Amino acid sequence: LCRSVKPTDLRGILQYIPQFRERTFIISVDGAIVTSENFANILLDIAVLRSLNIRVVLVHGAAAQIKALAEEQKIAPSNLDGSGVTDAATLKLALTAANRLTHEILEGLSASDLRAACTNAIIAHPMGIIQGANRLFTGKVERVDVELLQTLLAQGVIPVIPPLGFDGDGKTYRVNSDGVAVAVAEALKAIKLIFITTTDGLYYQARLIRQMLVGDLITLLEKGKWEFSSETHSKAQHAAAACRAGVQRVHIINGQVDEGLLAEVFSNEGIGTLIYANEYQQIRPAKKKDVRAIQLLTQKGVETDELVKRTRASIEKHLGDYYIFEIDKNPVACVALHAHPEQSKGELACLFVNPSHENQGIGRKLIQFVESKAREMGLNELLTLSTQAFTYFQSKGGFAEGTREDLPPSRREKYDQSGRNSKVLVKKLK
Repeated sequence: LCRSVKPTDLRGILQYIPQFRERTFIISVDGAIVTSENFANILLDIAVLRSLNIRVVLVHGAAAQIKALAEEQKIAPSNLDGSGVTDAATLKLALTAANRLTHEILEGLSASDLRAACTNAIIAHPMGIIQGANRLFTGKVERVDVELLQTLLAQGVIPVIPPLGFDGDGKTYRVNSDGVAVAVAEALKAIKLIFITTTDGLYYQARLIRQMLVGDLITLLEKGKWEFSSETHSKAQHAAAACRAGVQRVHIINGQVDEGLLAEVFSNEGIGTLIYANEYQQIRPAKKKDVRAIQLLTQKGVETDELVKRTRASIEKHLGDYYIFEIDKNPVACVALHAHPEQSKGELACLFVNPSHENQGIGRKLIQFVESKAREMGLNELLTLSTQAFTYFQSKGGFAEGTREDLPPSRREKYDQSGRNSKVLVKKLK
């Protein structure tokens, strides 16, 4: 909370507060991040979330610490991630590592004036014998003690959950922290599950996935898990499982990035990977409150001479022609359709996508949307003028080069007066 916050940052945060207030976030932190230099900053970010009345549950792993302890004690651990076989020696390492980490987290939260409590909210049973191998002390989450967690959350206490499960006989089992996070998120009906790890997000075929619908992620997982990097395959599987269980958004971010947690939660572009459970993008008619957003969105296009400058009065006068592409209720792109019914022609205009959301197919979606609207209006031809993006309209939108004679007379007059010498592009709709 001591770090400086710009007024623009505050405005960005404020627009999210109504949809996040009194909702639950599950934050799952890899063990390697808990002991990293940036973890203190992550705890400060969590303090910001709590100050905004966002309920937080903290789940942590311990794989890095189990590995370090094993090397220190010259023991070969049977299982690092809580999904393979856990023998007695590895369970002992897991208990030591997990308890140490939990203590460090509680210390850190105390330093940020946050109340927290370690819990035994994970009820587990043995994973049993799988493909002929007895998993011994590896457990599987049977249920989550929701009442305990809700009681703590209602009192403003952050539950801290280690990668350990307990059965009714007092036995302890090593459980996979990713699986614990998914189970807790489902049980508490959390709106976000955030995996904080050592990578920038999910990598598929060595490329970072920025955002993806869960159905598309499942398709990739079915094609072959080996296409995911070894560090992120578990996160990919559990992100898909969380979305199928009703969690709306799953984020995977790099915990070594300062203020990364806040940047992921309170910005459109984020810093890592977002997997979402439903189509969270939509195109809608512009409203009066969007006029400023349209001007801000198109400002860069005006500066680079891609777009004509439009005054506030001009946008308001033709507001019914404008459409907004929004993500989680935040405008990230716009377009306009100016109709010339006398000539049965329409003009696609003011197409602009925020640079942070380029190369995600948004421009193409807006072109298709305007084309559909033009067809609905009974127009026979769609026109657009471009000084720099004409090859994009030709390759992605199916437009062909035309001439100024294709423009309706009133539009042709404006074209001649502008002196911009834009290329005229035409698409027949019938």
